[in-house]
Amino acid sequence: MKDLKQALNHQIGLGTAPLGNMFRNVPEAEAIETIQTAWDQGIRYFDTAPFYGAGLAELRLGKVLSKYNRDDYVISTKVGRYLTDEEEDKEGLYEEGRKNKVITDYTEDATLRSIEQSLERLQTDRIDIVYVHDLSPDFHGDEWIAKFEEARNGAFRVLSRLREEGVIKSWGLGVNTTIPIEVAMELEEVQPDLCLSATQYTLLQHKKALQRMLPTAEEKSVGIVVGGAFNSGALLGGPYFDYKEASDEIKERVKQFEEIAQRHDVSLKAAALQFSTAHPAVAAVIPGSTRPERIKEDLAAMKAEIPAAFWQELLDKELVSSDAPLPN
Repeated sequence: MKDLKQALNHQIGLGTAPLGNMFRNVPEAEAIETIQTAWDQGIRYFDTAPFYGAGLAELRLGKVLSKYNRDDYVISTKVGRYLTDEEEDKEGLYEEGRKNKVITDYTEDATLRSIEQSLERLQTDRIDIVYVHDLSPDFHGDEWIAKFEEARNGAFRVLSRLREEGVIKSWGLGVNTTIPIEVAMELEEVQPDLCLSATQYTLLQHKKALQRMLPTAEEKSVGIVVGGAFNSGALLGGPYFDYKEASDEIKERVKQFEEIAQRHDVSLKAAALQFSTAHPAVAAVIPGSTRPERIKEDLAAMKAEIPAAFWQELLDKELVSSDAPLPN
């Protein structure tokens, strides 16, 4: 069985959040072609979650990956939510996803139920990495602390046991803020070893992650997988930043990046992916897409030459932190 390091092609995997019909109804053929293209281009790490379209992303991923030798790829999925056959009206990110009701629950029983359901949708006999999903203030507000305690006594313990038994290889948190990962890494009774940090260590947004999360991850040998490296597409000129409409301030910062990139003939996609993976604590970056052609772009971007003068200008204009390790 491959571990994450063996499975990575240029430190890059495929994030499948968009394939759950995030923001739009993605035709089935397009979603399948995107996953197939990732495979054909050598990508062997795939991240998914029950939340992505109420199981839709997992179903699509399973349809493609089930054709291949299970020892040849690594899957991560998430717990903290499970699905029921009951249907509900959807709104927000996954309005176009499946209608199954999603139950948020971080207890041991719910964690095991979530894993069992994911195995079925993914058409596999094992999951390599499990992240505890959205255990964070952006989803739960002030209640996140109570939810964290529920997970500490539930999901964290059962995932630690599964890792010790060799059922899974790694576990950690998969969140859009830094604080939950920081708190989890300081726990004594359980210890995550790989966490997914979405939107927090990116070219556009990284200072907070550099203060505590990444130094602690290095100190405790906890790997970090970076999701949302383009901050929901804002850096590449899209209308969304961190899953919401981009503010005028964000658009102005993106404009500054664009002007500097143009001066140095640099692709901002290449700069973003290479920046996020330059930190020694970062194990991988997992850009997501629903367009097959974007997969080839992402892989090429990881190998693109970026002149030192580009990074120096970003430093001079304080668009990147002087504490951030920069690509060689």
